[in-house]
Amino acid sequence: MRFHILTIFPNIFECYFKESILKRAKEKGLIDIKIYNLRDFTKDKHKSVDDKPYGGGPGMVLMVEPIFKAIKKIESEVISKKSKKSIILMSAKGKSFNQKIAEKFSKFDDLILICGRYEGVDERVAKYIADEEISIGDYILTGGEIPAIVVVDAVSRFVPNVLGNIYSLEQKRFPDKITSYPVYTRPSVFKPKEIWENCPLRFCRKRIWKVPEVLLSGDHKKIEKWREKHSR
Repeated sequence: MRFHILTIFPNIFECYFKESILKRAKEKGLIDIKIYNLRDFTKDKHKSVDDKPYGGGPGMVLMVEPIFKAIKKIESEVISKKSKKSIILMSAKGKSFNQKIAEKFSKFDDLILICGRYEGVDERVAKYIADEEISIGDYILTGGEIPAIVVVDAVSRFVPNVLGNIYSLEQKRFPDKITSYPVYTRPSVFKPKEIWENCPLRFCRKRIWKVPEVLLSGDHKKIEKWREKHSR
């Protein structure tokens, strides 16, 4: 699966995509992530990508022309004509992103993500270019770069072999919902007072923190029932 991200701040993505699961997925050729600087698709010497809004008002608006040119290049030079693709505008007024949408996006060969900035994006991008507008929550961010990272991360988890056996286990057990049960690791008994005798914090009041006995029992049927009971 290939992700194409349009942004005016390409360096934002460099660190996140070079670590952990996404890094390994890229190295194995399971996913590909390409970053496009919208300033490369401008025609003036200042590489302007934004301008004042018609009708007045605060802030600046990303122009339609650089975005259109970037999409044209991607569709004509980068991806195959037979590719199943979708163009997504990261937008505060978009549909709320969730697990079902992530799974739907994973069915595409190419996903093009447009990152907004400033006061917003020229509405003609949403009206004529994008297939969908997506928001990651009811709050305001400085741009669409963080939402694009969220989408890439969530969608990549559905790509076969990105998570290896974990992917298969999650999908077989809980195909239609997100679940989360409490998890523990060593030590089975932790005594915070041994490390911090005069700990003033609330979480230090309980002197001994134990792992639930059922998880130490080795009885996998009981463990499975416990996890289902405590799943959210």
